[in-house]
Amino acid sequence: MDNKIVETKIPPIRNGTVIDHIANGQSLNVLKILGVNEHNIDSVISIGMHVPSSKTGWKDVIKVEDRELDPSKVGKIALIAPDATISIIRDYYVAEKFRVNLDDHIVGLAKCSNPNCITNRGEPVVPEFHVEVRNPPKLRCVYCDRILTNISDNLL
Repeated sequence: MDNKIVETKIPPIRNGTVIDHIANGQSLNVLKILGVNEHNIDSVISIGMHVPSSKTGWKDVIKVEDRELDPSKVGKIALIAPDATISIIRDYYVAEKFRVNLDDHIVGLAKCSNPNCITNRGEPVVPEFHVEVRNPPKLRCVYCDRILTNISDNLL
């Protein structure tokens, strides 16, 4: 019997998006942001979790074929993976590459975790936050001053 070990790697994609340098363990939250679930997958999605990284020790990587991200999704990814890079792939080549950018002021991407905040009381008020700390991100609600640390559970 041949017990040869065969190394399997994530194959390249022809067209789509690669999200690299995701904080270790956050790839499933990024998939949530992308709106990916078992009912709406219409192209190949490759996920690398706990991948060795020379910069951080470990990271996650996601490749999504035939999809480019809108700015809102990129903004949400910046909230949970502030060191992530996005590469747009066309015909197997990187057509565009950029780091996600976490703005100083976040509007409409996350909800406040305070149930008594005006943004959670049925009023027509859009949640807004000031970025207190960039990495890992901590947001302060502009209305009630609640610090939001568990951002992935409060994304809109």
